[in-house]
Amino acid sequence: MALKVKAKEQFQNIGKYAGQYRYVMMPELYTALTQDKVIKEAALRSGVSRGVMQACWDAAGEVIKAWATEGHSVALPGLGTMRFGLRAKSVDDVNKVKAGLISSRRIIFTPDMDLKDELSKTAVQITCYDREGKEVKRVTSTDEGNVEDPENEGGNENQNQNGSGTQNGGNGGTQGGGTSGGDNTGGNSGGEGGDDGYN
Repeated sequence: MALKVKAKEQFQNIGKYAGQYRYVMMPELYTALTQDKVIKEAALRSGVSRGVMQACWDAAGEVIKAWATEGHSVALPGLGTMRFGLRAKSVDDVNKVKAGLISSRRIIFTPDMDLKDELSKTAVQITCYDREGKEVKRVTSTDEGNVEDPENEGGNENQNQNGSGTQNGGNGGTQGGGTSGGDNTGGNSGGEGGDDGYN
């Protein structure tokens, strides 16, 4: 089993490499599996009926949604935990604190160690395409398999122990070839700018 990635030669319009062609890596598009297909497969693997699995799936989803919106970090069996957070601007005076400072609400998923280990051991197959779309090379990864920690996006040091804290504009991602400064929603898909991020 391997993750499929494509590296496509693209012209850079902005950023450090403006005016140059660079190979930009991005995940290959995967087929989105429907809920019905997942439930059917889970029923087959567990030996319970599809109807029972559907009822359990629905009930678990409602419980996770209810508890997460009450401010809890909720366990997702075999996967990790999920909680809600937000991004908001910081102010220097308590009298300026208001709901309008919130720029976005977030869903934060933290994978458990078993899932992170599985991902780190999974090979990455890279297919390279030139600017005309012709396949020119295939590569199998030899990287160290580091998995990003969503609790410490961008490696910022100003988060406290409970995951709260401000994250001032880290580096945006590289997908699409741009280098956009911005907050740490970026990861590998490009950041947005300006706000301090509260987890």
